Amino acid sequence: MVLFPITRNYGTRQLALSMWNVSGKCHHRHPVFRRASSLGPTREQELDWRRSDEYHNSFLIAPDEHLERTRQRTLDAGILPDFAVSEALGKLLMLLCKSINAKRVLEVGTLAGYSTICIAKALPKDGLIVTHELLPEHAEVATENVAYAGLSNKVKIVVGPAVDTLPNLPSSEPFDLAFIDADKENNLNYFKQAERLIRPGGVIIVDNVVREGRTADLDVVDRNVEEVRALLKYIKANAKVEATTIATVGTKGYDGFLYAIKTA
Repeated sequence: MVLFPITRNYGTRQLALSMWNVSGKCHHRHPVFRRASSLGPTREQELDWRRSDEYHNSFLIAPDEHLERTRQRTLDAGILPDFAVSEALGKLLMLLCKSINAKRVLEVGTLAGYSTICIAKALPKDGLIVTHELLPEHAEVATENVAYAGLSNKVKIVVGPAVDTLPNLPSSEPFDLAFIDADKENNLNYFKQAERLIRPGGVIIVDNVVREGRTADLDVVDRNVEEVRALLKYIKANAKVEATTIATVGTKGYDGFLYAIKTA
């Protein structure tokens, strides 16, 4: 996973995006939204991104039976594996939890439990991740995967629409970190709830905010993209949050995540 920071410095952001456009890597998945000059990545570029990820991962990420089984169970259950985080991002979540000594983590979007397990493995014995999943069938697979990994005591899965379940969590038991990777049209709602629920100095990560460069292309009209834009505008006007966007290329293509800290 190659990282490219995109901060509130709009000059820096525009320069970074210009570099991507010149290289032909800034593209859109949906042709109806493409500008005439916007080209998708070549097959060679996609293979290069994947090769780079796999090469670095071969040195830095040890094989993990539980995570490998989770990926296989995701496929077997008919759940789209592309919705799960990459190996590199999963490892980053683990390292981040360890670096801030996280004990309580909030997750929105369990899917089959891959990122949940990555995070739970990094928590202390008395740590807890409270993860929210919309679909009962996904939660059932995740529950099995978590149990196989021996992490049931560290994981609480809440089933139902997170827009309804998150407000039920008390702010009197703050979280150290929140990871948001669910339906994108509710990203702003999820972020506001995470902001309410994490401690001052806590971290909020929102995945899939670059969206192949489509977020920054104002000709694109798409609910998911517009929600990311609304989130960025909210953060810009929020004195209690500091944030940056990290664009990435790798096995998951061209995307990125938002990294925020609650300052007060």
